[in-house]
Amino acid sequence: MFRTLRGWFVASHILPLLLLVPLMGIVLVYVLETQVLLEELSNELMGQAVLIAELLSDRPEVWLDPAGAQGYVARLDPRLDVQVMLLSANGYLLASSDPADAEHVGQQPNLPGLADALSGQVAVHKTSSRSQPGEIVDVLVPVVRSDRRIVGVVRLSYRAVSVQGRFLRLRSLIGGVLIGGLALGAVMGLFLALRMERPLRRVTEAVHRLITGEQIEPLPETGPKETQALAQEVNALVERLRSLEQARRKLLANLVHELGRPLGALQSAIQALVGGADQDASLRRDLLIGMEGEIGRLRRLLADLAGLHDQVVGTLELARETIDLGEWMTDTLGPWRQAAHDKGLEWQVTVPATLPTAEIDPDRLGQALGNLFSNAVKYTPAGGAVSVEAGVEADAAWVKVRDTGPGISPEEQERIFTPLYRGRSDRRFPQGMGLGLSIARDLVAAHGGRIEVDSTPGHGSEFTLWIPLERA
Repeated sequence: MFRTLRGWFVASHILPLLLLVPLMGIVLVYVLETQVLLEELSNELMGQAVLIAELLSDRPEVWLDPAGAQGYVARLDPRLDVQVMLLSANGYLLASSDPADAEHVGQQPNLPGLADALSGQVAVHKTSSRSQPGEIVDVLVPVVRSDRRIVGVVRLSYRAVSVQGRFLRLRSLIGGVLIGGLALGAVMGLFLALRMERPLRRVTEAVHRLITGEQIEPLPETGPKETQALAQEVNALVERLRSLEQARRKLLANLVHELGRPLGALQSAIQALVGGADQDASLRRDLLIGMEGEIGRLRRLLADLAGLHDQVVGTLELARETIDLGEWMTDTLGPWRQAAHDKGLEWQVTVPATLPTAEIDPDRLGQALGNLFSNAVKYTPAGGAVSVEAGVEADAAWVKVRDTGPGISPEEQERIFTPLYRGRSDRRFPQGMGLGLSIARDLVAAHGGRIEVDSTPGHGSEFTLWIPLERA
């Protein structure tokens, strides 16, 4: 039973009931028998005793003749489910409905409350002990004549054996109610256990299917808040794993495409050289320059893959140095100025000489800026312009890279920093692995900064890189 969560849930509902319900039943029986049933019996006896005393107050012959008293008691006994006893004004026994008292007629019995009754008071005596066959409720009522003289005492009593049936019925009723409560608690415990177990079982089965590589549908988010939260997290995990699987497949497809193109070009150039193209100096030079360009593309592809590896395994560790941002910007911009001129682009730079120093990793941050410059040059058509500005605002330095390329649609602006994202072929990002901006964002974030984009389709794009001047 305790090997399953269902068993624990059922036991958690049943065990407290098994411990508390019997205890509550005992207390309830005691209270009802002593405080309710006995009180009811004493009131019932008192009413009967008072009635009998009033009837006998005008019959002096009963109190003068024990035989007459016994005859009167004999006539009352079949009508009453109690013991009846008549005592004289001196406290001597005159008659009793119990045959065992016949030998004590004419004697003064030792009865609790008898002295009070002989003095004119109504005496009630109750005991909660039912292990002895004695009286359980005694009522003694004085019989008073019209002249206020006490002529005798009427005693009515319930013996334990005579009320045992009532007690048994009461106990049976309470016991039945308690047993019914235990059964209802067991059913409710089983129902709640099944209801709480079902979502957990679904989660377990879903995780098992994930491990075995099966496709699963989103889990229903039902039940208590905790199981709803668990189902939500599992659904998020499933969606994340699906995204990772799609990214893995996209990465493999992109790798095949991006490696195949330069390798094919290199193979064609090599075959041409082997076939005799090396005899023509001009053709040989063109082939070698083309091969150098393809190798450069492969190197950039490897750099992107290295950045992706850092993203996945979380190894974006920075080698910070205190760097003069003005000098660093000049050195970083040099190669890209030539690339822009080679493509026939206008290159504009506005970098003040008063830029402050900052603690940065020059190589990592240079890689991030290089990705922005590369995109600006790559996607701006010949005759366009690329401009770079830098400055300081509050406690952060900024670098803006503008181009006059095709721009980025609003829906794509929300996704361009997603790893392996490539835009539509008629837009800005039809080439590459789709890793450059993602890597740039993570490198800048590692410095405590951010990258912002502002673009309108057909009117170019502007990327702003922010770097805090105080190291977090």
